[in-house]
Amino acid sequence: MTPEQLSELIATAVVRLAEKSGFELTVPDQIVVERPKNREHGDWATNVAMQLAKQAGTNPREFAQLLATELENTDGIRSLEIAGPGFLNIFLDAASAASILPQVTEKGDSFGSGEIYSGQKLNLEFVSANPTGPIHLGGTRWAALGDSLARILEFQGASVTREYYFNDHGAQIDRFAHSLFASAKGLPAPEDGYGGQYISDIADRVVAKCGNEILGLPEPEAIEEFRAAGVELMFSDIKSSLADFGVIFDVYFHENSLHESDAVGRAITRLRENGHIFDKEGAVWLRSTEFGDDNDRVVIKSDGDPAYIAGDLAYYLDKRERGFDRAIIMLGADHHGYVQRMMAMCEAFGDTPGENLEILIGQMVNLVKDGKPVRMSKRAGTVVTLEDLVEAVGTDAARYALTRSSANSNLDVDLDLLSKRTNDNPVFYVQYAHARTIQVENNANSFGISTDRFDPSLLDHPTENELIAKIAEFPAVLKISAENREPHRVARYLEELAGNYHRWYDACRVTPLAGKDVEPIHDSRLVLNRATTVVLANGLRLLGVSAPERM
Repeated sequence: MTPEQLSELIATAVVRLAEKSGFELTVPDQIVVERPKNREHGDWATNVAMQLAKQAGTNPREFAQLLATELENTDGIRSLEIAGPGFLNIFLDAASAASILPQVTEKGDSFGSGEIYSGQKLNLEFVSANPTGPIHLGGTRWAALGDSLARILEFQGASVTREYYFNDHGAQIDRFAHSLFASAKGLPAPEDGYGGQYISDIADRVVAKCGNEILGLPEPEAIEEFRAAGVELMFSDIKSSLADFGVIFDVYFHENSLHESDAVGRAITRLRENGHIFDKEGAVWLRSTEFGDDNDRVVIKSDGDPAYIAGDLAYYLDKRERGFDRAIIMLGADHHGYVQRMMAMCEAFGDTPGENLEILIGQMVNLVKDGKPVRMSKRAGTVVTLEDLVEAVGTDAARYALTRSSANSNLDVDLDLLSKRTNDNPVFYVQYAHARTIQVENNANSFGISTDRFDPSLLDHPTENELIAKIAEFPAVLKISAENREPHRVARYLEELAGNYHRWYDACRVTPLAGKDVEPIHDSRLVLNRATTVVLANGLRLLGVSAPERM
């Protein structure tokens, strides 16, 4: 029995109870059933009695008892108990609990999918590192989290466009161009410029591409040449690094296009029509304090140049005009003070903050080796890059390590741990569980064990109950992960599932002992094993991590 099926059974019982007792109840669209933290408290629990007791004119425990009476003779439910202030704990019989397994194996790659975002177009903007250097560790974290979130949202029915905001406009590009020119000329880097081996490498590649004559051009012309070619080469390297990391973007949006077109002007016109633009002291202002911002914001400065927020206004409007229902932006911790003005902007356009526009803030990442922080990069000189991390531990371990913790928490990545082929290494632990399921399946096939002879009632060992229950949680975990924008929930779930599987493997045989015949229990256990394979593979795929068949 799936949680969804149990929820429907409870809803039907609530309706029957209302009819019998004359209660005037508004039954929730979906009755939530959750896994108790302590399995001794049941397979599932619901707080529906606490939700509806007041409507019924009774207390939650009394309502829960009435509901338990309605449910006690339901097929598949072994027993019920009332706990705490009115929780209803539900115990399933073995056959009912295990009946979900054939559904898991039949659905295969689609098991766990949902439709909560069906018909919605989401724009997910992440990484968006300036094309002035390789992707640093913070950007790498967003690459892993963003791509995983996109996969999870798609698995819940959304149409997701992965978008990279290509910041090719402004002072940082000027500094990049001057740094390349200085390197090519053998001069010291500008005081506010960029350093690291990559600058020298890019400068050499620009000269190779444009010819040595670039060095003989007047300095302003040469710098412009270095700007154009250097940005192109740097961004090509960034895209290549991301692709090697398993992250492919659907759209690379150039900031410069906002300024070359009339996008800023159109945004200002729209906001002026809405009554939220005013002119003062020769500048154009957004009246953002009306929407909770601490200051009104200059959009066009008195000298006619656009302020930083001008690009934000134009870019957001562009996304909405492209038909996206939601714009989700993933930003680093240094952008925390940026959220309020962005939400004010969203509301000024007539949209709903937190719905049409979401901003996710990520915290810092540190690499640790031998118990000490790793601070230097071979390539960038001052920061650790995506390439540094992948070179140290591989793509799978890097993606998993960056995904398994909440984005809003600081993260220490232990290089020593991720290099180990032991159960202490979480990605190894999960991948090994998947490889073990494949090994068990292959061994079972050699004995002629078949999933065609499935009897769910035979799966009554405590470790089987635990493993089946964990498998049944997978769709709910994905739903919550999508709704809360928290891919780490999937990783943590997979680790728990792997633990359940390893304990079951140690306690229950899928193949008979030497000299013994195949029995129905072996056939049924093979179904459980295969269902575990499906869930582990699906979960790892959603994190962008491989599911090896051998370890």
